[in-house]
Amino acid sequence: MATHWRERPIGIVGLGLIGGSLGLDLQAQGLEVRALVHRQSTAERARERGLAQQIDTSPAVLQDCALVILALPLDRLLDPDPALVAALPADAVITDVGSVKQPIQECWDRLHGRFVPSHPMAGTAHSGVEAGLTGLFQGRPWVATPTAQTDPAALTAIRELAETAGAHWLECPAAAHDQAVALISHMPVLVSAALLQSADQGGRAAQAGNLVRALASSGFADTSRIGGGNPELGTLMARTNRAAVLAALEQYQRQLQQLQALVDGEEWETLKQQLTHCQTLRPEFL
Repeated sequence: MATHWRERPIGIVGLGLIGGSLGLDLQAQGLEVRALVHRQSTAERARERGLAQQIDTSPAVLQDCALVILALPLDRLLDPDPALVAALPADAVITDVGSVKQPIQECWDRLHGRFVPSHPMAGTAHSGVEAGLTGLFQGRPWVATPTAQTDPAALTAIRELAETAGAHWLECPAAAHDQAVALISHMPVLVSAALLQSADQGGRAAQAGNLVRALASSGFADTSRIGGGNPELGTLMARTNRAAVLAALEQYQRQLQQLQALVDGEEWETLKQQLTHCQTLRPEFL
């Protein structure tokens, strides 16, 4: 009889925000966690923070793991280290946490027979080995994008993993996932970046650059946060989900043009109706 995934070590590749947070949460559940990291300095700091019981720069650390979580940047998921792929146990369940699913699924379905693409929808503005924290996934969505070829037992294991971390489980096709995250995650990064650039360049043009900075308060901080985040991550999301991001940007531009036309035409009652509609919409996304 096959052992349950909780009865063997769990491997995590990468101990940034997602990997480090998972390491803390899984250990809190009494599970054995082993981690593979890229740099020795990262391994040393991760040990100090207690992100896993065993941390190494050699893929051999994943030996005997029943489940391995690939908490890697998108580019390293799409062009994985051959040594990593070779080190993954053949009977282990493998999942990733990348924010784009279709290209990752196409890549890893060829590399491992028990791969389940997934994406926990949780995060902060921080990254790297210092970013992991307990409870990050509590009450947050964790979506998987299985196909007809996905191993049912492997899918069940990843669902149990998500629920162990306190997440809310969802399933959908990979293409639908990528379109959805383009609208609510990837496109907003670029919109937020445009807001920051508009405030900067507009302030300079009006010779009020220092003033716009001095007057910026919580509203501007909220709407500009993700635009001022990790530039490598933002670029990778746009690059790997290009078609869906472009479609989302076009949709946003249409909405912005409509609002601009209302202001230009002094159609204040219609503008108020639009903003009232947005007021009722927002709770549905929270």
